[in-house]
Amino acid sequence: MTKLVTIIVPVHNERDNVAIMAKTVKRIFSELPYRYNLLFVDDGSSDSTLQEIKKLAAADENLRYISFSRNFGHQAAIKAGLDKAEGDCVITMDGDMQHPPQLIPQLLKKWEEGYDVVYTVRKEDKKLPFLKRATSNLFYRVLNWLSDIHLEKGTADFRLLNRNVVNVLKNLQEFEPFFRGLVKWAGFKQLPVEYQPDQRKSGASKYTSKKMIRFALQGITSFSIRPLYAATYIGFTFAALSTLYIPYALYSYYFGYTISGWTSVIVTIVFFGGLQLMILGIIGIYLGKLFMQNKHRPVYIVKESNIHEPSEIHIDEF
Repeated sequence: MTKLVTIIVPVHNERDNVAIMAKTVKRIFSELPYRYNLLFVDDGSSDSTLQEIKKLAAADENLRYISFSRNFGHQAAIKAGLDKAEGDCVITMDGDMQHPPQLIPQLLKKWEEGYDVVYTVRKEDKKLPFLKRATSNLFYRVLNWLSDIHLEKGTADFRLLNRNVVNVLKNLQEFEPFFRGLVKWAGFKQLPVEYQPDQRKSGASKYTSKKMIRFALQGITSFSIRPLYAATYIGFTFAALSTLYIPYALYSYYFGYTISGWTSVIVTIVFFGGLQLMILGIIGIYLGKLFMQNKHRPVYIVKESNIHEPSEIHIDEF
């Protein structure tokens, strides 16, 4: 039987881009020996994105959609798509057309060569503002330094996953999944493919500075507790440094340079401040593990879909 490819496209207020995406994907697969379905995940859009998707779905049997009850975030949308994907392989890509659909045949070719994961790495765009490029590079440096995984600079959420990889990712118990890291962590036979991002066809980027910072923190904390260890090390360091005040205090007292009460207060504040930070760091290590393990809130809530019944709630079991 002809292999089935599922393409997952998270969208949030992309009314003018969904039709372009559907038309482009249909044209590409008309020249490929595969069946396909295109799965839009509407992440709580406030415009008419969902209505446009429904209109397209009514005219195209290959089009599926899931609509969230509110905005749960890009990674949750990918998670929902993976949970419902039926394909022998799955391709995830953004809905703003910056991930070029023309690259799909190349991803499929590498998949047929035996790769379980074919992920894309964005070439640096010199047209982007310097600050955005600098912060992006800093994110990957910090993530690689603090975690046990290594992500190439420019790694994107545009990737192909074999069915066995999809099954693994579906079963992971992650409340705030960070798929760039999870895919790398999962292993399997992986291959990077470079691409030059296209220009956004319509609308504006939904990644505000606040969302980018949160995304970075989510990625770092998902794969490392080293920041908590750093707090512990800082606590030990300050506690140790406070002992340097002892020779100074003795010297000042012996030669009569003391200011009444000053030395003892400073030594006490620095020592106990460092000691408190050390203890909080140690407690934080265990608290952080418990916190991530024992939350039971849904990853996302489906309001409506042409795949399953409305109001379905997806909850990861812990």
